[in-house]
Parts: sequence; C-alpha cells; structure tokens
Amino acid sequence: MMTITQLKKDLKSLANPKKAGTHQRFFKTGKGEYGEGDIFIGLSMPNLRNICKKYTDLSIKDLEELLQSKIHEHRMSALIILNKKFEKADIKDKEKIYKIYMRNYNYINNWDLVDISAPNIPGNWLLDKDKRILYNFAKSKHLWKKRIAILSTLTFIKNNNFIDTLKISRILLHDKHDLTHKAVGWMLRELGKKDQTVEERFLKKYYKIMPRTMLRYAIERFEEDKRQKYLKGAICG
Repeated sequence: MMTITQLKKDLKSLANPKKAGTHQRFFKTGKGEYGEGDIFIGLSMPNLRNICKKYTDLSIKDLEELLQSKIHEHRMSALIILNKKFEKADIKDKEKIYKIYMRNYNYINNWDLVDISAPNIPGNWLLDKDKRILYNFAKSKHLWKKRIAILSTLTFIKNNNFIDTLKISRILLHDKHDLTHKAVGWMLRELGKKDQTVEERFLKKYYKIMPRTMLRYAIERFEEDKRQKYLKGAICG
C-alpha cells in the first residue's frame, strides 16, 4: 500500500537544487513577494505527474495532510491527486474534497497551485450550486482567494455560463495586484472564445478603467486593428 512517506521519498529522489533555486526566484519567494517563504525542492511538472500516478489511492485525509506541507511540490502533488480523485468520486466524496480544498485555501498559495485546481474542484463542484462563496472570496483581501474565485469560473465558461465570470470580473476590476489583473483578463479571453459579443459588451463598458494588463490579456486574440483601438481608447461603447 502506497503512503505519504513513500511519495515524499519519490519526490526527494528527483529533487534538483539548481532547479529549486530557479523556481524560488520564478515564483517570487523572497521577502515581501507574493510567494514569500515557499520552499521548493526542484521537480518538473512531468516528473511530478508521473510520480503522482502511483499514489491515486491515497486517502482524502492523507492528501489533506500533504496539502499542508511547507514544500511546494508536496502541495502540488496533493492537488494533482485530489483532481484525479474528484473526477472519479461519488457525490459524497466530491463534497469532502471540495470542503477540504476550501478550508485549506491558505496552502493553495501560489498561482500554479490555484490554476491547476480551482477550475477542477471548486469550479466543478459549484457548477450547479449556489456560488455565493466565490463572491465572498472575490471580495476578500486575500490574493489567492480572489484568484480561486475567478479561476473557478473557467469551468462555468466551458459550460456556457458566463454570468459569474462577468460579475466576479467586475468585483476585481480595481484590484491592485498584477496576478489578479492577469487572471481576470485570462478568464475574459476564455469567455470571448465562446462568445466574443458577450466579452465585448463587458469590455466596452469597462475597458477604459480596467488595469492595462487585464485589458491586454482580455483582447489578446482579437484582430490587430480592433486590439489597437481598445489599447488606444478608440472603441465606442
């Protein structure tokens, strides 16, 4: 029977101190940065995914413990496996995984951890349910709660439900953090792939006041002429 201890040993066997240093710089772990204090051991995502394939039978309880580790790759492994378990779980276990996720948001504390998991767990769970918790997250002062809120809506977009993406984007319109700007712009762009008319209706109302990075991400796939008009403020509402 596979255990957390064995999983940690497997991860450690592929640890790369040089890559760890690169990751710590890339994910901004220095003092005052958004990933301050995070610890990397230096594994690539393909290696992480390959190792995790052997541990999909770990219990939900064990995965919650792994999710609370100080080591980034341990937390990522927990989320990769929880994603897989959620896909195959019955409704009771899906709810357990969702609740574990939402009460451990403090450990889902970098953009890669949020992006790999928010659409798959809270996004999928809340697809046909009350989404009030995402609005509470969006209105918080917590960077990762806000990112979880908007990234969860990717699943809604894929299911042709745009209203929550638009409402949460509106809440986050004046957020100060660049990572929030990128996330909102990304989700607006994804919405636009489904229905550019809906995206542009939102943009025409708000593009002159939204952060530049948010706008750039949102219009990335537009024809160049239209993109330039947005950037120059020449689009009529």
